[in-house]
Amino acid sequence: MSGDMGVSDLGYNKDMRYYAALHRDMVMRNDMIPDEKYREFDVKRGLRDVNGKGVVTGLTNISEVISFKEEDGKRVPCDGELWYRGYNVRSLVKDCSRTRFGYEKLAYLLLFGELPGEQAMSEFVSVLELARDLPTNFTRDVIMKAPTRDVMNSMTRSILTLASYDKEAQNTQIDNVIRQSLNLIAVFPMLAIYAYHAYNHYENLESMYIHRPEEGMSTAESILAMLRPDKKYTETEAKVLDAALMLHMEHGGGNNSTFTTRVVTSSGSDTYATIAAAMSSLKGPRHGGANIKVMEMMENIRENVRDWEDDEEIRSYLDRMLMGAVFDHKGLIYGMGHAVYSVSDPRERIFKVFVTQLAEEKGMEKDLALYNKIEELAPQVIANRRHIYKGVSPNVDFYSGFVYNMLGIPVELYTPIFAIARIAGWSAHRLEEIVGMGKIIRPAYVSVMEELE
Repeated sequence: MSGDMGVSDLGYNKDMRYYAALHRDMVMRNDMIPDEKYREFDVKRGLRDVNGKGVVTGLTNISEVISFKEEDGKRVPCDGELWYRGYNVRSLVKDCSRTRFGYEKLAYLLLFGELPGEQAMSEFVSVLELARDLPTNFTRDVIMKAPTRDVMNSMTRSILTLASYDKEAQNTQIDNVIRQSLNLIAVFPMLAIYAYHAYNHYENLESMYIHRPEEGMSTAESILAMLRPDKKYTETEAKVLDAALMLHMEHGGGNNSTFTTRVVTSSGSDTYATIAAAMSSLKGPRHGGANIKVMEMMENIRENVRDWEDDEEIRSYLDRMLMGAVFDHKGLIYGMGHAVYSVSDPRERIFKVFVTQLAEEKGMEKDLALYNKIEELAPQVIANRRHIYKGVSPNVDFYSGFVYNMLGIPVELYTPIFAIARIAGWSAHRLEEIVGMGKIIRPAYVSVMEELE
């Protein structure tokens, strides 16, 4: 049954916004499915059960996320753990803090399943350095001719365009996918930062400078050097950004963008289309944009809490925020809680050490103290107001935006930095999906459609 007003009746049928507005209510009316239907058919909405546990859809040997332990046959919340290829991330990051190439070392581990020796590590860094180059005029013709504030969209366009320069773009043999993965890992920082510079120049009317990555630089160092006019950075800055990349590069097969990677890979699609799909998933504010909301929330708190050392004033404002009375009126305290972790997010606990070092170097101890107060008080406020079945604690995004701000990284690059880290994990999962290629991933939907004829 069509709507009451046809296209020819609109008078100016080229106005698609007007046409869409006319049909909005039809979509809402015909696509809304009552909650009781989901309960009737025992649908695991979001592929999670009522306790938040993910529905098992596959197996992986790449990483493990632990938030509960079995005790006397019961699942008991515990301090979170994150493992990469059999190694606890806490130990990996501690070990990698002694090298300039922590992210690269863990990228090798995720891709190939083993920690590299000295020679293998040197060769891997050299390969990435060799691949850190874009096709002739690509920056000018692809990135700069369509500047946009949405750097994630710009990167996704660039990824798909890179397929046009690859004669073996459709080849899904393992060795070819490894080559493509290494190329993307190498150029992701360039795609992100050049896209930001184009936007900042054409839209914000600021000066534009395009620095090429210099020989011998790590991924973290390259990001800072390409972003800054003078290409200068401190050792602490590079170490902290390197830690951020290591902690964001992988998080199990069930997170939204990694699951997207595996779903698209299972269809037999090429590397560029697969990673573009993962990018589209990551850019969603429920996935990769959480640290931006934390930054907005913290700015609101700074403006409305007079005494940053007064626990009761902070507690009261957080309570009002949770009730939807202040900030964005969504009833959320951003940076608190996680879809998987319960007692603690191990990435946040590891990262906090680096955050403290950078805050001291930048003279931002007062701001750090406010973050610490909210980290302490927010879980108490949430527990008082809501029934929490698995506990609530700060997640890694609670501090990552603060770190990026101290590093002078613009907000437009927060989610792209996440993507620069996560491309390693996506690539590892794509390879694992290809190696164990079975059936195309195709979950079932129950139709509750009413037959009209």
